[in-house]
Amino acid sequence: MTIRNMKKDINIPEVENVILAISQEYNEVFKSNDHYAYLINQKEVDLEMVLIVTQGIDGERSTSTMRHKIEKLPGNSFAKVELMQEEILSLNNHFKISFFENNRMFEKEFILKKNSLKEGALRHIDILNKRGILLK
Repeated sequence: MTIRNMKKDINIPEVENVILAISQEYNEVFKSNDHYAYLINQKEVDLEMVLIVTQGIDGERSTSTMRHKIEKLPGNSFAKVELMQEEILSLNNHFKISFFENNRMFEKEFILKKNSLKEGALRHIDILNKRGILLK
């Protein structure tokens, strides 16, 4: 049996009610708008062993691959994942998320398209009480 055959035999269910938000927050110290990525768990159950792999890519340009781990993300909560520097917003930013829910593995990829974080696109995100955009 080849690895390709083994992969197609693995059933990874569709992820629902897990959202990535990109916020815009004013930084008093530097007098600038900073951007942060947040993972939002809208489920009633906890997410365990959450692994997040991020990278910005656009043709020949790319960022380093960043890895984050959240041991447990309680139901109906959120966690700040990373600061997104202004320079990487001109790249397509990929967020690959994997986690366990009730001992079952889930995966999802979110993509923040380059230059999509504009003032007109920002909305109030209730759970964060901040302005930003949601990636579903």
